[in-house]
Amino acid sequence: MVLSSWYTSVGSVPTGLDAGSEMTGETDLATLLASLSPRRDDTEWVFATVQKADATLLSPHAIASFHEEEGLTLVLPQSETSDLDHVSAPMIRIILEVHSSLEAVGLTAAVAGALAFEGISANVVAAYYHDHIFVPKASAKKALAILQALSTPTQ
Repeated sequence: MVLSSWYTSVGSVPTGLDAGSEMTGETDLATLLASLSPRRDDTEWVFATVQKADATLLSPHAIASFHEEEGLTLVLPQSETSDLDHVSAPMIRIILEVHSSLEAVGLTAAVAGALAFEGISANVVAAYYHDHIFVPKASAKKALAILQALSTPTQ
């Protein structure tokens, strides 16, 4: 499996944080992977960079935003972006239902690595409770199957 080679290359499986941590959510990578519970969101999302005037109108529709030096990026339903110039190709969001800690080590690498091994780009957004993986629309079915397989224990 892909992960076994990844673990071999990094030397070990991370196991979590020191007991003094205040962050909620799971930190143990093996537990996280076994509990991924990936779920597809059928909305077609795009990453769009917007001007201030558009930001005021579109921000209520955004699922995420990020301020960069070049401008404001919003993650929006594709249906809201017909008048915008700088928009990504449509993506599908896969939500990892496991409550992962923001301090967990290795989850993003494991998920992105498994998808990369199959030639699928992964735009990962970590939120307080869950990780959200945005994949190209054409690869969404395959990506979901890969993440489901990743969370299935092998004996």
